[in-house]
Amino acid sequence: MKINFNYIKGFLLLAVIVFFYGFAEKRNNDRKLEKIEVQFTQFENLYVSEESVNKLLIQNNIEVSSIAKETLDLNRVESLLNKHEMIENAEVFLTLDGILKTKISQRRPIGRVLGNNAFYLDRSGRKMPLSKSYSARVPVLVNMKEMDLEEAFPLVDYINKDEFLTQHITAITRLNGGYYQLELRQTDFNIFFGKVNRIDEKFNNFKAFYKKALKDDLINTYKKVDLQFGNQVVCTKK
Repeated sequence: MKINFNYIKGFLLLAVIVFFYGFAEKRNNDRKLEKIEVQFTQFENLYVSEESVNKLLIQNNIEVSSIAKETLDLNRVESLLNKHEMIENAEVFLTLDGILKTKISQRRPIGRVLGNNAFYLDRSGRKMPLSKSYSARVPVLVNMKEMDLEEAFPLVDYINKDEFLTQHITAITRLNGGYYQLELRQTDFNIFFGKVNRIDEKFNNFKAFYKKALKDDLINTYKKVDLQFGNQVVCTKK
């Protein structure tokens, strides 16, 4: 029987390659984390700092000096960060050179609910705690309870996404029956918005009125501007 040494050499070469690959992978997995990098999707980290993220990970035994790459549970780290009251979403991944990278989106307030237990309304329509380190410049929401947020959210969200309205509206007050009144910066009148409906139409009417009144130098001659009557603005003079 003739022995084919080429097959034997090929088999031995494959075995050596598999051995060294497994050895290298084992050494790589046994390596400790080199460092943790925190990246925020927004430019500023107003509510969650890199220091606070690192502190949270350390408190949960996720440290550079104490954990191997093989034993790191990325799902657990991601879940841990997503439970933080100021984090909207966290993504975690591990690089080949042993760096644990976390990409974090912070929660963003769009209104501040006044009261004994004040809190923010965030851009997802959920209750958000106040921050000890930063106070957001958002409209105050007056006479609102947590159960009113679902009703008010479309109005607050629309204002937050409109540059003109964000610059001018400082307060949103809920009146009896689900009617709303808006307070403006540097004007003597308030806006009676009515129910949270036809939002786009009402604000387009208001913008046209405001531009015309400002041009005619009449902006401070009114005490009330009513937007609830269809395709018109009803004004009450002082």
